[in-house]
Amino acid sequence: MKTAEQLISMAKNRIQEVTVADLLEAMKNHKTILIDVREPDEFQAAAIDRAVNYPRGVLEMRIHQHPVASHHCDTLQALEHLKDQPIYLICGTGGRSALATDTLQNMGFTQVKSVQGGFQAWLEQGYPVEK
Repeated sequence: MKTAEQLISMAKNRIQEVTVADLLEAMKNHKTILIDVREPDEFQAAAIDRAVNYPRGVLEMRIHQHPVASHHCDTLQALEHLKDQPIYLICGTGGRSALATDTLQNMGFTQVKSVQGGFQAWLEQGYPVEK
């Protein structure tokens, strides 16, 4: 048996984590994709501008619908278009995004990163949010 914390720790050993400052810098590039994997009610309360909400439970099934790839007709083409894009995943504190990043890497995504400390760290830095 493994605890959630152990599972997250194992995932963090396999992925790249970035700070909220790294994310803020990356967001200056309009090609940067930010996916918020929190639940819809968390996302609706406050979110980062340009973030798309795909909760962790449906991320793998919905990522091909991201607006950046939506012009592709089929799922495989959309995934292929997204696979080498810079993708940042954020959640509340960094656990769910770490697990989701690990999963997307397993799907073949090459530039996916998890935001360390998550939305909580973003707020603590006083960075801008949309309500």
